[in-house]
Amino acid sequence: MEDHTATGIGARPAPVLRQYVDSYVGFDLRGLPTGVHCGPPNGSPVTRFGSVAGGLTCRSVAIHHDGRQQGVQVSLTPLGARAIYGMPAAELAHRLVPLDELLGALAAELVDRLRSATTWAARFTALDELLLRAVGRGACGDHVRWGRPEVAEAWRRLVAARGCVQVGAVAAELGWSRRYLTERFRGEVGLSPKTFARVLRFEHAHELAAAQDPLPWGDVATVSGYADQAHLVRDWREFTGRSPTAWRRSEVLLGAG
Repeated sequence: MEDHTATGIGARPAPVLRQYVDSYVGFDLRGLPTGVHCGPPNGSPVTRFGSVAGGLTCRSVAIHHDGRQQGVQVSLTPLGARAIYGMPAAELAHRLVPLDELLGALAAELVDRLRSATTWAARFTALDELLLRAVGRGACGDHVRWGRPEVAEAWRRLVAARGCVQVGAVAAELGWSRRYLTERFRGEVGLSPKTFARVLRFEHAHELAAAQDPLPWGDVATVSGYADQAHLVRDWREFTGRSPTAWRRSEVLLGAG
């Protein structure tokens, strides 16, 4: 077994931010073999401060590292993209953008605060303070709103079900056709609701597979809502470019969190 240490801690943002920010995750991984970590497709817009901002994607992101990774991951809601960046999440879909291009001097201040903090609690407090300022600046004193509240509700239902819900049923409950929901959802979020549901389901499977004591693949498929293991394997190949077995063999951060 490799001699490495791994620290990971999650936190919720301050209550006033929770419609904009879903979660914080701090990580400090040391002593790992040099290599490439393939992060899963993102089920919510993600920012890695000190690096880049990125929107939703349906492909893994390759992260090259020298055996050390340290940082804070912030998962925004689509409404958070509007509030903090001043644009729909759809404008960041499948893209990585330097954070200072979106937040200007506030990005540099945030990175400095995170680097100078000596505890996770202090880092999360800094995030609360700076993101609240970003929301206030972007809203110009007004409440930030979704393009359509029905899209917000569809997003909430898909996330709550971790992708295991029929898009047609969600559309019918909202009083929309599936086609109209798909158009509106893609315009706000950046992916169609069907693709977003697939990403959410895959994210769930990825979490189970990357656990310290992972379930057998058949159980991963069942728990995360796949029809069978073959269905999981097809999605795994599409999203990561590798079979589940090859991914598990090469993923150096497996079980690190």
